[in-house]
Amino acid sequence: MRSVRVALPAHLRTLARVGGEVHVDLVEAPTIKDVLDALEGHYPMLRGTIRDQRTKERRAFIRYFADGTDLSHDPTNTPLPDSVLDGSEAFLVIGAISGG
Repeated sequence: MRSVRVALPAHLRTLARVGGEVHVDLVEAPTIKDVLDALEGHYPMLRGTIRDQRTKERRAFIRYFADGTDLSHDPTNTPLPDSVLDGSEAFLVIGAISGG
């Protein structure tokens, strides 16, 4: 079992009623999907905010980053980078900013 740090945007931290990074416990060799499943399992109020509840597809204005890399378009079965697994980096869920 591994514990991974996850950083959420402010609006999702408010919804989840957390003040900073959260930690989720994962199986060995966790993937992006495992992080998101665990996050939604611990914080059910986040279901449907990061991924569509039915399709499990990432919401259009949400991005995933880890170790300085945009993982948003990677398959969800992509293993997490070593830096996330060893705790030196957090898995980042970022709300895109748009406007004109």
